[in-house]
Amino acid sequence: MRPCGRMKLQIVAPLGSTTGNLTALNTWLSSLGVQPITAWRWRRKGWLTVINICGRIYVSRETIADFERRAAAGEFAQDHKAPRKAGGALDKEGAQ
Repeated sequence: MRPCGRMKLQIVAPLGSTTGNLTALNTWLSSLGVQPITAWRWRRKGWLTVINICGRIYVSRETIADFERRAAAGEFAQDHKAPRKAGGALDKEGAQ
């Protein structure tokens, strides 16, 4: 058992285990190929709700399913903005 403030937690399954309702945020992000800073932005925008247990960040399976449903519906879609070349010079195709 590990102490967490006044509570004692019994770790039953390893992080990233598929047996429980919670999964470590970093494990889920790795499966998506997303960096932690992106998840921080999603949390800041209110797109993703997480659970903090003794400083470790988890996400529930329901939250993941809801996030994926909303993403598939296009709720988070934005116009793609292509980067400009330094100095605003034209590239080979003639676009700025």
